[in-house]
Amino acid sequence: MTELPIARELLAHPPAQVADHVVLDYDQRLLRRRRLVTRGGVAFLADLTAVTNLDDHWGFRLDDGRAIGVEPAPEELVEVTGDLARLAWHIGNRHTPCEIGANALRIRRDHVIEAMLARLGARLRPVTGPFRPEGGAYGAGRTMGHDHDHDHHHA
Repeated sequence: MTELPIARELLAHPPAQVADHVVLDYDQRLLRRRRLVTRGGVAFLADLTAVTNLDDHWGFRLDDGRAIGVEPAPEELVEVTGDLARLAWHIGNRHTPCEIGANALRIRRDHVIEAMLARLGARLRPVTGPFRPEGGAYGAGRTMGHDHDHDHHHA
């Protein structure tokens, strides 16, 4: 078996020479140790010291010196328009990752959340594109979603 190059170092900015890019969806961009393959077919092992949100970094430096960028993969999303402050509150109350734009919100397709938003008067439009949701409230991080099989309203 051939040894894979290892990426232990993350880069904040693109270097002068870039070898290739790896395309990862939102869930895949949260990792500690995983075998990845670039667009050009280069396999390498990401071996980081802790679980890391790659959205906070430009890419990887392989142990052989090559730089590999990270790009968000296109995903099935829904664009949400309407009373954005109110709709964002309800999305956040469901701990659903949300990309916040000036004129629209974007979330990953989820029929339960979409039905809730439609009942609240949101206009929904399916779109495909990279998903870059807002980070955690206390600095870098992720908003962790949870299942929808319970009621958030308490008596």
